[in-house]
Amino acid sequence: MYRQGDVLMMALEESEVPRHFLDAPGEPRDGRGRMVLALGEVTGHAHAVQGPGRLLREAGPFGPMLLHLPEGGRVVHEEHAAIALPQGWFRVVRQREYAPGAVRIVAD
Repeated sequence: MYRQGDVLMMALEESEVPRHFLDAPGEPRDGRGRMVLALGEVTGHAHAVQGPGRLLREAGPFGPMLLHLPEGGRVVHEEHAAIALPQGWFRVVRQREYAPGAVRIVAD
């Protein structure tokens, strides 16, 4: 497992990846060529991955995100040390918090 701030990345075996994700094209990259895992609503900073790969996301705010890094990659953020990830598949989980009457994604 790897964590950077409010983003957790857990390694998966390819056999654990739902079939519909295997050939999906992935999310578009941002203007700097990064795959953005989480964008800070307050600071504008981003938890993002540099390097070749795909970020795959189900619809909805709590939908699963999967990250495929065929050569490994680096998770970067303006306020955290970079994290090197090995090649493979990862489930990306955003930290959640309870607010009376709702569960929401943590905003930095």
